[in-house]
Amino acid sequence: MREVKAADGRTLAVEEWGEPGGRPVVYTHGTPMSRLARYPHPELFTELGIRLITYDRPGFGRSTPHGGRRVVDAADDIRAIADALGLDRFPVFGVSGGGPHALAFAARHPDRVTRAASLASLAPCDAQGLDWTGGMMESNRRSSEAALVGRDALVKLFAEDEESDSPAALLPPAEQAVLAQPEVQAMLGAAFAEAVRPGKEGWIDDEFALYGLPWGFDPAVIGVPVRIWHGSLDTVVPVTHGRWLAGRIPSATLIEADDAGHAGHFAATPAMLRWLLDGV
Repeated sequence: MREVKAADGRTLAVEEWGEPGGRPVVYTHGTPMSRLARYPHPELFTELGIRLITYDRPGFGRSTPHGGRRVVDAADDIRAIADALGLDRFPVFGVSGGGPHALAFAARHPDRVTRAASLASLAPCDAQGLDWTGGMMESNRRSSEAALVGRDALVKLFAEDEESDSPAALLPPAEQAVLAQPEVQAMLGAAFAEAVRPGKEGWIDDEFALYGLPWGFDPAVIGVPVRIWHGSLDTVVPVTHGRWLAGRIPSATLIEADDAGHAGHFAATPAMLRWLLDGV
């Protein structure tokens, strides 16, 4: 682990995977995860010559909390990490709750991005024309309703929710076959444990930024090549979110997997990484 200072002095915990001298790719983790989250088969990074860079968003793991943060704030945090690691231009991608944060960097710092990808990602909570919670699983619907009331309502919901103590409890039964894979199970367990090690404040802040606040940037301004992947069977983040993003971002291409749910992003990652590297 390496510690990087954000522009305002906060600490950002950074991890690297794969080939130390390989082609850098920055990954933004899902919610609630940590810098330990990544594609669970490391041989892929070796095969592709990837230097994967991950980090804890504020309040998760070993990164300093950042109260009141919005999705757009991730852009400058990623830039601080890139500057500290000596990265010039590179691809960035995110999964689920990490997708919007990857898109934020592409929107705010296009001169540093070659390509961007978002897998099973949320759309902004104020997305015009989108039934934001339509087809969404109950726990996420409740989080959305609480976040729109305010952060205190979300804190209260977390206090009442006893299922938020394991990553498996966060996904519906249809996703369990993927979660049962030993490599996925081990990676998610460690990444989740690290995420909530200091408590659940980072998780609450992340959900509030995603479910209750405007992102702070318009995805339509993104000009670098973007790919949006989404499973049609996803009830964690319904496919309508991916369709909205693809329709909003002029440079985006939508890949819709008819037989995949939310955790299908694991199977989609190898092809997405190859595409990201084609732009380097």
